[in-house]
Amino acid sequence: MSKLRTSSREATSRQGYLKIGDVARLVGLSPSLLRSWESLGLVRPARTGNGYRLFAPEDVQVLKRARFLRRVRGLNAPAIIQVLKNQGLLPPAETPASGTGPLGTRLRNLRSKRGLSLSAVAAATGVSVGFLSALERGQTSASVGTLRKLARFYSLNILDFFNPTAANPRRVSPGERKVLEAGPGVTMELLAWGNTVMEPHLFRIKPGATSGGSYQHEGEEFLYILEGKLEISLDGDQVRLRSGDSFYFESATPHRWSNPGHKETRVLWVNTPPTF
Repeated sequence: MSKLRTSSREATSRQGYLKIGDVARLVGLSPSLLRSWESLGLVRPARTGNGYRLFAPEDVQVLKRARFLRRVRGLNAPAIIQVLKNQGLLPPAETPASGTGPLGTRLRNLRSKRGLSLSAVAAATGVSVGFLSALERGQTSASVGTLRKLARFYSLNILDFFNPTAANPRRVSPGERKVLEAGPGVTMELLAWGNTVMEPHLFRIKPGATSGGSYQHEGEEFLYILEGKLEISLDGDQVRLRSGDSFYFESATPHRWSNPGHKETRVLWVNTPPTF
């Protein structure tokens, strides 16, 4: 057994691959942070049959650049990913197959591509099998909270469900906006896309409509209430906003929201970096 282990280490060394502990020491980052960055898609190491991570020399170079952006420029992980993508050091995020189809079709293609059952996705996301099935068949829409869970599970952002083109169109007329139904009474209209560091939306929220639960992610958010009212809860603290109010908070704070008024609420909602 010891000879087999030695041979395996020697083969790995000859191929130039490193395990996570070696990379952590070489780059000067903790293994836990490397695992966290991997879950966000910043680095994608290979795996052995036993599940060990193997980092290529190219991975190490990306991690060194990411460390610089974190320590010198003070960027968080999503911002680092965006910068590395813009610099061509990371591939663009995987987008759903048949992306021009409806949301349900995209979700079904994502699941099928990975060879997953509905029950496997349900167990991982906490969303019921029945709801996932109805969502994939286009019989219902998902709340922002549910979309966030699914996007995280598939290593995407909610933005990817809009299927935006890679190019930044600069000017976007109302008829050209990417529109996503985000649960009963909630519509998100994407106002700009491409290699941007901001993600602007126009939210239309019917009376009584909600985010469908609390969620959180990396980044920062800015809201401007164009019309109506919005109640937002930040880690349990309730804030009531009305037309003309603006609001700013860190996305890592668990948040949920609803329209407590009697008419539609319209919100200019900006996330940075694009992590929604």
